[in-house]
Amino acid sequence: MKRTLSIGTCSWKYPSWETLVYEAGSSESYLSQYARRYRTVEVDQWFWSLGKERVGLPDPEVVKTYERETDEEFRFTIKAPNALTAPFAYGSKSEVNRWFLDTELFYQFLESLTPLLEKTALIILQFPYLNKSAFSGREHFFAHLATFARSLPDSVTVAIEVRNPAWVDRSWFSLLADSALVPVILSGYWMERFIPTVQGALETGFEKLCIRLHGEDRGAIEAASGGNWSSIIEAKDDEIGALAALLRGRDEEIYVNVNNHYEGSAPLTIAKIQRLLEEKQ
Repeated sequence: MKRTLSIGTCSWKYPSWETLVYEAGSSESYLSQYARRYRTVEVDQWFWSLGKERVGLPDPEVVKTYERETDEEFRFTIKAPNALTAPFAYGSKSEVNRWFLDTELFYQFLESLTPLLEKTALIILQFPYLNKSAFSGREHFFAHLATFARSLPDSVTVAIEVRNPAWVDRSWFSLLADSALVPVILSGYWMERFIPTVQGALETGFEKLCIRLHGEDRGAIEAASGGNWSSIIEAKDDEIGALAALLRGRDEEIYVNVNNHYEGSAPLTIAKIQRLLEEKQ
């Protein structure tokens, strides 16, 4: 059966999701329970890997556990270590990060994920806002990215997230497509024109696509939630409605990753999207 739209959350380790996703008081792992309700999840725990002297890679036992607690049809979208995407060294604004887009490190990361690779839909390279101290412009950055892309194995799909809104347009999508990369479309972090950007990516003809509903002001919504992610705090019904209209009936393999910071509760946001998709069928 062809996979089309898969909607899941960014991480899953939230005790406040008990009764929403998890059975209260259950001894079963959160991931095992999660995987019965949703078909995909974003893993970001290996992203913050850039240290002073070395790069952290996944613990093999943790990787094996994630494989064991999910069925064959479950799919992960996994953020690569930020050691691959941070242009500057740890704690510096000028010293070049020696692991930036390093092919050897990328292959080490893939090797550490070996038990999970068959269940991995996307490896996400999340770049920060890249100012002129890092790259003179999009073309300068993409020259580095295209060189990296030529070294990638055919067995994995790599998705690219940048946080420079002026860079992300139809020509950006064409550059990615030419290098067999796919875009991550972000709602949040001041990325402009979210819905038109999704539409542009869909019209480019990617076979796979990742959409991340993240939200703008992380600090404010964390303060408002107090760490309890079981209710909607800041509704985004208009944007969700527009997104559902775009995604309805698509043939592409699309992953929508929803963060608690988007509205206050990723499971409740997903329920909204699913209702909208079902209402119009």
